[in-house]
Amino acid sequence: MASGPTSTGFRSRTDDDRIPSSFQRRVHWIFLGPSGIRTGWRILNSVWLWIVIATALTLALVAFPAVRSWVPTQNLRVVTPTLLFFSEGIGAIAAILSALVLARFEKRSLADYGLPFVRASGKYLGQGLLVGFAMVSALMGLIAAMSGFSPGALAIGGSEAWRSGLLYALGFMMLAVFEEFSFRGYFQATLASAIGFWPAAALLSFGFGGIHIGNPGETIAGVSAAVAFGLLAAFSLRRTGGIWLAIGMHAAWDWGQTYFYSVPDSGMQATGHLLNSSFHGPNWLTGGSAGPEGSVFVFAVLALTAAAIHYVYPAKR
Repeated sequence: MASGPTSTGFRSRTDDDRIPSSFQRRVHWIFLGPSGIRTGWRILNSVWLWIVIATALTLALVAFPAVRSWVPTQNLRVVTPTLLFFSEGIGAIAAILSALVLARFEKRSLADYGLPFVRASGKYLGQGLLVGFAMVSALMGLIAAMSGFSPGALAIGGSEAWRSGLLYALGFMMLAVFEEFSFRGYFQATLASAIGFWPAAALLSFGFGGIHIGNPGETIAGVSAAVAFGLLAAFSLRRTGGIWLAIGMHAAWDWGQTYFYSVPDSGMQATGHLLNSSFHGPNWLTGGSAGPEGSVFVFAVLALTAAAIHYVYPAKR
């Protein structure tokens, strides 16, 4: 005759049984949301992973005797073609590698982070280079029309000018890839998934402006211009579906200021530039120590560029 359950067969449910499940739910809520790992943790993961990869790359390069003896001779407050290429190259490579690692875990691709490798990518990059140089040329032209800028004579020439110009072009391309992929690529895509595209773009644009505050010679006007450029870059991402146009604009803008027109860039002084340029007049016109990015005319140039993007790259359904 079968008997009912006894105390040796079944254990009554107590409060202790609910502790592990409650703790697990709390941990799950802290780290995971409806779409997987929460946004904050994803961004923190990308930051520490970038630091690890960038540190490893730096140590690997410094292991070479020539690089190890060269690094201490560099003044980090003055931009040189070689230093720019070295530092920004590490930053760009670390940003791409860290995103590839995260993309594998998040089951995404670089295209999901604003960096699609498709046929139109080269076209957008080329157009961005032309637009960026046109922007800085228009800005310098406006300042010169008000007698605020003189190009002066050539500072370097011949093979030295070509070498310096090429190294600056490569260095600023690395810088543009690093900064645009960080702020308008991975961070933008990740943060937008939580709070929406434009709130994320606005927040990251202020962060982009904030990183310029530490530059020697930077001003409030220059930081404001960096914030405005961040919004413009986000607008180009919205209209083209990627950051290639923004990368081109960013690289050509910095190259035009630092090398071609030979003026301060975000408060940073440089060597190996093309001209012996000089500014004349009030800071509101020339930008003062920040360079032309601090000029009142920069906002007009950015606004006109935004209008051009609006008409050339119409919104998609």
